[in-house]
Amino acid sequence: MTPEVGGPSRTLAPVTAAYRYCEAVTGQQARNFAYGIRLLPTDKRRAMSALYAFSRRVDDIGDGALSASAKEDRLESTRELLRRIADGAVEQDDTDPVAVALTDAARRFPIPLGGLDELIDGVLMDVRGESYETWDELRVYCRCVAGAIGRLSLGVFGTVPGAPGAERAAEYADTLGLALQLTNILRDVREDAANGRTYLPSDELAKFGCSAGFHGATPPAGADFTGLVHFEARHARALFAEGYRLLPLLDRRSGACVAAMAGIYRRLLERIARDPAAVLHGRVSLPGREKAYVAVRSLAGVDARTVNRRAGGGRG
Repeated sequence: MTPEVGGPSRTLAPVTAAYRYCEAVTGQQARNFAYGIRLLPTDKRRAMSALYAFSRRVDDIGDGALSASAKEDRLESTRELLRRIADGAVEQDDTDPVAVALTDAARRFPIPLGGLDELIDGVLMDVRGESYETWDELRVYCRCVAGAIGRLSLGVFGTVPGAPGAERAAEYADTLGLALQLTNILRDVREDAANGRTYLPSDELAKFGCSAGFHGATPPAGADFTGLVHFEARHARALFAEGYRLLPLLDRRSGACVAAMAGIYRRLLERIARDPAAVLHGRVSLPGREKAYVAVRSLAGVDARTVNRRAGGGRG
């Protein structure tokens, strides 16, 4: 018998083991994500770990050493597995723990699994080497690889019954995902360039003289790299401002989870904005103690909305 959403756990041993596997993957590989989901009750934490483990598998295919055609084949096979999960066709004794856990999570929560189809579409865009002329084009990619994750997560979190504005919760979750992804893009400009990838829109790169790309520890000659980073940071702040409207629509622990994850990325964004050149020298990150501090503040209710009200934002 499948438990009701949010009800007491009655999972059988194979399902419990599958969730434990997904939680191990999340703990080992999720640099920022894990700090937030630790704040969730067990059933939601397990479901989020299953979502992360499946998403991690898709990302790893895109970032792996296979040929482009082999990656496409693997991604389409993963899409077929997703269809089986959506149909409830994965049995508890299946040998794939991620599929078992995600199937169980989808039975417990109204997770819009089509978001994982979008994630696969986004990773296929990477595999095919797509680039983006404008923000509108880049936004399509960001919605696939990050906005969709926000909407999937909302399926686990749910909203507070009767909360004003709850009908826009999926929109806010999507926008918050875009804010996180744009922060990731800024952080990884040199690493992505080394892998032959450019995500920032070409019209914005041209505006700041950065069309030559970022292949070294110094910006291209004559480029206003600082201006570019500040421009993108203003845009990311505006996305955070809109996305933070999700927080009052969630219960306390789900809101704390979102506030912790978003707060970590928001602090990362401000660190990049203070020293734009740092992203050309190596990966900018927050120390673990600072991430833990953000998580504790989020659980205590001192969430990222306060930071956002002071910082403001807007697309320049």
